[in-house]
Amino acid sequence: MIDLIGKRYWFFLISAIVIIPGIISLAVFGLKPGVDFSSGTAMTLDFEKKVELSQLRQELTDLGYDKAIVQPAGEGDFFVRLPEISAEETTKLKEGLETGLDTKLTVSSLYSVSPMVARGTVRNTIIAVVAASIGILLYISWAFRKMPKPIRWGTCAVIALVHDLLVVIAVFSILGWVAGVEVDALFVTGVLAVVGVSVNNIVVVFDRIRENLKRGVSRDFEVIANYGIIESLGRSLNTGLATLFVIVALYLFGGVTTQNLILALLIGIATGIYTSLCIAGQLLVVWDKGEWGRLFSPRKQVKTLA
Repeated sequence: MIDLIGKRYWFFLISAIVIIPGIISLAVFGLKPGVDFSSGTAMTLDFEKKVELSQLRQELTDLGYDKAIVQPAGEGDFFVRLPEISAEETTKLKEGLETGLDTKLTVSSLYSVSPMVARGTVRNTIIAVVAASIGILLYISWAFRKMPKPIRWGTCAVIALVHDLLVVIAVFSILGWVAGVEVDALFVTGVLAVVGVSVNNIVVVFDRIRENLKRGVSRDFEVIANYGIIESLGRSLNTGLATLFVIVALYLFGGVTTQNLILALLIGIATGIYTSLCIAGQLLVVWDKGEWGRLFSPRKQVKTLA
């Protein structure tokens, strides 16, 4: 039988290798905020004639919008993000682009976010994540109330969820620095969806561990936890990979306006599969064996891995 519990410090090391550079990137560069978090105007432009990306960028620069962010949106459309502009300025911009590029254009989507709304979005996002974490802690503690120290199960689940969120945020921070990927309201939607999917996977694994504990599979909790994870392995991989195939298709063939949502789901669900099998149950064993000191001691971890 595969010993996933025995390799727990290797799994913790892999997570650290992903998360620590992301936290450094987050501290140095932060996340690249989209319109929903930094205020501004976003629009999707549909040109009658074919227009090259470089032509559109140059024309926007000539019109005084040198800080505009332009991305292809498929089938000749472009997604443009600007500092907040009024309706009158939007009309002038449209007329200027039509004249400069010698083609008619249609603004298929347009929305603006003021600085006040952007600040409110940030605040509400933090509140939503904290509220979800508290709710999950209470729910899992109640669901496993017949187990010894049920709060332990809820706490380990929340730590595993925080792990998933840190991975998603860390990757987006690095991508924002390297590739200019922004975070917006759809990113928040993706993050909250990841929380829901991840907690479902974790509960499935914890439930198998609980059943094995009731059946008295072994006196060693490490063995019981490993049995539970292995029994959940097929289900977690099958459902997770099936979901990922759909998400990859959406990312490759979907529109640019939903890419942040899809990318957050892609990273989060892939991480959630890993977390449910390689992190959550392992945390229960660490707690049961009182190994928290070893977990946070690099020297002891190296000795364990060796």
